[in-house]
Amino acid sequence: MSTGPLSTPATAGPRPLRAADTTPDRPWPVRHLAPKIADYIAKMPPVWVEGQVLNLKRWNTLYFLTLRDTDLDMSLSVTAPASAIDKLADKLADGAHLVVHARPQFHAKKGTLTFAADDVRLVGLGELLARIEHLKGILGAEGLFEPARKRALPFLPAVVGLIVAQQGDAEHDVVSNARARWSAVQFEIRRVTVQGPRAVPEVSAAIAELDRDPRVDVIVVARGGGSFEDLLPFSNESLVRVAAACRTPLVSAIGHHLDTPLLDLVADFRASTPTDAAKRVVPDVSEERARLTQARLRARAALTARLTREQTGLDHWRSRPVLANPTTLVDVHEHRVVALRESARRSLHTALVHGHAEVAGLSAQVRALSPAATLDRGYAVVQRADGHVVRAPDEVAADDALHIRVARGQLAARVTTD
Repeated sequence: MSTGPLSTPATAGPRPLRAADTTPDRPWPVRHLAPKIADYIAKMPPVWVEGQVLNLKRWNTLYFLTLRDTDLDMSLSVTAPASAIDKLADKLADGAHLVVHARPQFHAKKGTLTFAADDVRLVGLGELLARIEHLKGILGAEGLFEPARKRALPFLPAVVGLIVAQQGDAEHDVVSNARARWSAVQFEIRRVTVQGPRAVPEVSAAIAELDRDPRVDVIVVARGGGSFEDLLPFSNESLVRVAAACRTPLVSAIGHHLDTPLLDLVADFRASTPTDAAKRVVPDVSEERARLTQARLRARAALTARLTREQTGLDHWRSRPVLANPTTLVDVHEHRVVALRESARRSLHTALVHGHAEVAGLSAQVRALSPAATLDRGYAVVQRADGHVVRAPDEVAADDALHIRVARGQLAARVTTD
C-alpha cells in the first residue's frame, strides 16, 4: 500500500556542469568532485614554505614529515625524496626549521592534501637570530623595552601567578624555593605548553587570564632553559605584545644564558632561572627577621647613646653653681630690693615729717595773717550795703545801712549822724 508519491532520485536528470549550478536535488557525487579538486590543485604552482619539522620518518626512498607553524597550531604533510633530505641528515631532526619547495597534491581517494617537495633547505641559527634582531629593533623603536615602562615588583605578594610547563622542574623550583622563603605565599598556577606551535597561544592566554585576576600581584613565566629552537616562542611578536600589555608586574624566568628571548626584554624583571625568580618575587623571612632584629638593635643603641649624651649634658649644667643653687642670682636682687624698700620708707618718713612741720609753720603764719585772727582780737569789718568796706567816716552818710562782721558773727547797723 503506497503512503505517498515516490521521491525523485537526487541523481536523476543531467548532472550540473558548474559547481554554482548544484542544488540539494542535483548535487555532485564525491567521485565527480574529488577529481575536479585534484585537477584544480594540480594547476597551482609550487611554493616555498617555511615551518618546523615534526614526525620525520623515512620509508624506502621517501621522507615523510609534518611542517608546522611555530606561532599557530597549523601544520602541513610533506613528502620529500631521500636525495633532498640525506644531505641534511646529520642536522635534521624534530624541531629544526626548514624551507621547502613543494607542489600541492590532492589525493582524491583519501581526500587529503599533501605537498611533494623537490628541494629542502635548513634554516640556520644565523637567519633565525637575524629575524629576532629585526623584530627586536621594531619593538624597541615602539618603546616596549624602555626602563620607564617597567614596574617595580611588590615587596610581599599575597598571590603569585605562575606559568610553567605541564611537566618539568620549573614549577617545583619556583614553588618550593618561594615557600621556603615565605611560607604564606599562595600560587595561581597555569600549566601550559612551553615549546612548539601551541606555546604561543597557550602562554599568551595564561598571561592574559592571570592579568585579569585581581588577586594576582605578580606573574612569573618560568621554563628551565632549552635549546635556541625550543625558546623561539618566547621571542614571538604576538606573545611579546601580550606581555607588554600586561598590567600586572611580569617576571621572565626562561633560564637561557646564551641568548636573550625578547620576553626577557619586555618583562618587568628578568630572572636567570626559576629559582632566581622565586628569590626575587618573595622576601626571605629569615633575612627579614634578621634585618628587623638588626634595625631594632641599631635603634636601641642610637636611642641609648642619645639619652646618655643628653643626661651627661644635663648633669654638666646641673653641676654649675647657678643651677646647683638656683636662688643665688635671685638672692642678690632680693637683698637690693629690700634695702631699696627700707631706704624708700625712711626717705618717705623723713619727707612726711619735714612736710608736717612745714605745713604747721605755714598754718601758723596763715592763721596769724588771717582776718579772722584780727577779728578775734576785737576788730570788726564794716561794709556798706553794696559790700564796700568802710575805711573812713566820709565813706558813709546818715541813715546808711551797714553790715558789721565780728569774730563771732555779723551785725546790722545804721548810721545816725554824720
